Amino acid sequence: MKKIIIFLSFNFLTLYIIGQNATVKANTDKPERETVAAHKVMIIPFETRMYMGEIDQKINAETKLTAKEIKYKFRDGLNEQLYKAFKANKFNVVDLMEDTAKYKKDLDGIYQFLSYDFQKVPDQQNYQPPKKEAEKKKIEKGQLNVESNSDARFMNAKVTNAKVVPILYGKYKTDLYVFINQLDIKASGNKGPAELGDGNANRKITVHYTVYTLDAKEINSGIAEEEFEANLNNPKKIIDKYFSKIANTIVERVNKGLAVPKK
Repeated sequence: MKKIIIFLSFNFLTLYIIGQNATVKANTDKPERETVAAHKVMIIPFETRMYMGEIDQKINAETKLTAKEIKYKFRDGLNEQLYKAFKANKFNVVDLMEDTAKYKKDLDGIYQFLSYDFQKVPDQQNYQPPKKEAEKKKIEKGQLNVESNSDARFMNAKVTNAKVVPILYGKYKTDLYVFINQLDIKASGNKGPAELGDGNANRKITVHYTVYTLDAKEINSGIAEEEFEANLNNPKKIIDKYFSKIANTIVERVNKGLAVPKK
């Protein structure tokens, strides 16, 4: 009789432990809550017009995706990889591509007050926010010529309405804003204006971005680039393998910018 009681007690105890473990697992399956983090970042995707894809035809031939579908996959995929990279670095994150219906009004409002300007790509080793350059003009043989400049340039973003960031902070409590300004995916053989030779055998991803703090300080901007194989035409593989590297690069630069003591 004692053996039976001990046996039943053991079974009840086992079921109780299994039930507790199941409860814990069920709780962990719930949406992730915000952690205690020093910063909360908002990721603003590039406007759909700010995309240049030179391999879309190759992607379409292999995947049958339309030009619009390709663009939106890359747009969503870049934000997703940035979200993962910032979360891995203990930031709280608002991704405006996470729920397009929920964030559409805010996203349209942000785009309304954005202006873009081609500026010199900053030196990431000694970062200084790029400044607007004055056009150098000179008269040659009675004609007005504007001097060309072969320095590498990127698309920088400026918020034209000072109320936009405080409104976003009031609603989301975000104090960092990562603007993805433009995405270029260049075909193999392309080269920059200052490069010699026949161009690169690989393709290249170039992300133009700007990062602002709540007080409108530009703590980092420029381009993040990755090369990839000339025969890779699967958007998911490109996103998972190469967009993830670009996202990590941007997060590293943001961390570096935040570590710089304020003057």
